[in-house]
Formats: sequence, C-alpha cells, structure tokens
Amino acid sequence: MTTPSNLRALIAEDEPILAAALKQALQRLWPELQIIASVDNGQAVVEQTLRQRPDILFLDIKMPGKTGLEAAQELAEEWPDNEAFPLIVFVTAYDEYAINAFEHAAADYVLKPISDARLGKTIARLQQRLQQNDDSNSALERLIGQLNNMQPKSAAEPLTMIRAAVGNQIRMIPINEVIYFEATDKYINVVTADSESLIRTSLKDLLQQIDGRQFWQVHRGTVVNHQCIQMAIRDESGKLSLKLRGRSEALAVSRVFAHLFRQM
Repeated sequence: MTTPSNLRALIAEDEPILAAALKQALQRLWPELQIIASVDNGQAVVEQTLRQRPDILFLDIKMPGKTGLEAAQELAEEWPDNEAFPLIVFVTAYDEYAINAFEHAAADYVLKPISDARLGKTIARLQQRLQQNDDSNSALERLIGQLNNMQPKSAAEPLTMIRAAVGNQIRMIPINEVIYFEATDKYINVVTADSESLIRTSLKDLLQQIDGRQFWQVHRGTVVNHQCIQMAIRDESGKLSLKLRGRSEALAVSRVFAHLFRQM
C-alpha cells in the first residue's frame, strides 16, 4: 500500500453529476487523496483497476455492463496474489439489506445522495484501515466472504426442466442431467454427459431459478452440479480445479468460491 500522502482512488459512477459531486466532496474532505480516474461502467472499472492499481475504489452498485458487486468479484478473482487489494467503498441508494451486509465487512458504503457527514465517517474508517496496514490477503478474504453472502438467492420453486433450442426444435433437459452451466456472451451453455445446448439468458437470472443447494457457482461464469464433482484438485500454485463425472474437461475454481472445497 502506498503512503498516506500518496494514496490513489478510482471512482465508478454512471451518473456524471453524482460522480462529480463525489469527487468534489473527496477533494474537500480528503485533499491528500488523488483521484486518478472516473469511469461509468463495470467493465471499465475492472480494466482500469487492473491497469492502474488504485488504493481505494468507490463503486456504484448499479452500473451498466457489470454491477459494482460483479466488478468487485471479478477483481477478486483476477488480482495478483503478491499485491495489496484495494479498499472498496460501495456507493448505493438506500437498501436495508445492503447496509446490513456492509456494517461489519471488509468493504464500506456510502448512501446517495452523498453527505459530507457520512462520507467523513467512511474516510475515517479508510484511514484507520490504512494505518493498521492489514495483511492484504486477509482483507481480500473478508471481502470474498462478503461477496459470497451477497450472491443471488435461488427461487422458492427452482427449475426442474431446461428448454434449449436446437435448430428448429426445443430440447427438454431434466435439471438433474445438467453437469454444469457455462456463460458465453449472451448465452449459457448447458452441459450434460453427452451434449451441449445453448439457452439465451444471463447467469445472474439463471442463478435465481435453480436450486443453490444442488448447483454451486465456482467461477463468475460457471455453475456446477455438485453431485457431478468427482474431486477437487489443487495445483502447485494453489489454484483449484474440478474433475467431473461424465466429462473429460476440468473446471477452474476462482478464489472467490474456493471456500466451498476447503474440506474436500
């Protein structure tokens, strides 16, 4: 982490007036903090953060492309092991669930419209964490735990059948035959022991329709039927992959979801 006099921050907010207001408030309340960039979509957050390595991220939760939560998840997966992960502040409209999730977690939050009083408290928390010089891996682990708790919840009555288009036909796939789902552009690849079929939906929407007790997300683009997992394998660098029953390929497990396999 850089010294307190040389701290750098990135702002992600898709509403220009709010982004400018946040920047002005930070310059007024924390003049030593350098605002290195302001972006308006989730993909730019990931790209600019990986490129510029800021110390602090102010992330709007609802942005086009990727939400702030999705961007944070992708950064947690892609961040180099030997570098300190940025401190994260989520910017959100009032939402009781979000506030409860942030109260005792690695990330902080500020509410829209942003007030100097609340932002001042956030700045004080950030400065305290910077002075404590927490181990970056433990801070990242806490953030990963928080992101896991905020994953979409499955529906009360999950899907039992997948309808997939194959040419001019509709193929009916029993959910129990699905080994894993893999996101690819605007489609989801539905993989069984002997076939692959595409359905047009997002992974976020799919997760809300399937049983989370049966299907585990193991990567930001992969959801696997845990009953089809034969073993989890850790390589020399510590990265996990899954060997599946009925398929020859291995599935990568990101660090965000590695906790699912700690006892395997």
